[in-house]
Amino acid sequence: MQGENLTTWSFFFLEGFSRYPKLEIVLFVFSLGMYLITILGNSTLILITILDPRLQTPMYLFLGNLSFMDVCYTSASIPTLLVNLLSSQKTIIFSGCAVQMYLSLAMGSVECVLLAVMAYDRYVAICNPLRYPIVMHRQVCVQMATVSWVTGCLTALLETSFALQIPLCGNLINHFTCEILAVLKLACTSSLLMDLIMLVVSVLLLPVPMLLICISYVFILSTILRISSAEGRSKAFSTCGAHLTVVILYYGAALSMYLKPSSSSSEVDKIISLLYGMLTPMLNPIIYSLRNKEVKDAMKKLLGKMSLHQTYENL
Repeated sequence: MQGENLTTWSFFFLEGFSRYPKLEIVLFVFSLGMYLITILGNSTLILITILDPRLQTPMYLFLGNLSFMDVCYTSASIPTLLVNLLSSQKTIIFSGCAVQMYLSLAMGSVECVLLAVMAYDRYVAICNPLRYPIVMHRQVCVQMATVSWVTGCLTALLETSFALQIPLCGNLINHFTCEILAVLKLACTSSLLMDLIMLVVSVLLLPVPMLLICISYVFILSTILRISSAEGRSKAFSTCGAHLTVVILYYGAALSMYLKPSSSSSEVDKIISLLYGMLTPMLNPIIYSLRNKEVKDAMKKLLGKMSLHQTYENL
């Protein structure tokens, strides 16, 4: 099969964690639990940001987008992982592999840009509070969210399109999903153009947004430290603490996965990828709920309405 193109393969084998059959059941239970928590938590956040009038603000518009993106990101790969963990034939068809690769890249890229946008929102809210309603009015917020989605989807389309054109010399992917780096390891020859595209996209979507986030938080911390009252400082910290926690979790995992040495173990790659793909999306709604009084109040209000509705139905 030397030199065959990717499109000649009708399906691929996903090696996943098949070297450790006794671990697969444990991973299935672990992954299923995390996936259900991710879907429930993020769906709840989306619901309350739509239904609660108090959450019709820029920060929650971006948070709703982040939650929707997390649902899409995990749903692109985790259901396939769950099926393969219980199956002896760990396969995926070509079109499924292409869609999985694209969605994973797109959603990850969207989150990189969206986190930078959210940092700018916190910067304006804390450093220029009087101008906040003017600078961050709804039309601007919708445009910023749209730019995040368009940027992520276009860069993912570029990477996926070129990756699908590279000749592959096998169809055994040493990963639990069609992760682009794992697929490219099957390439018969190295592609300078593909390497260049990956490098440019990685720089644009990892260090650049991270730099913008760092600059925003330098100004934010400088402003907070100048607040005279302890209550004011505490309130300012609480408004950006959740976002900063999510940024550290996300970029820590992303940088570990994409900027690691090429000689690193494939098993380590899988573990990092699993944590990157499941832990951050699961923790996002938990972090925002625990550290945000408005979100907790909105959730209590929603649960109260559901309980009251259930009571009326039972009468």
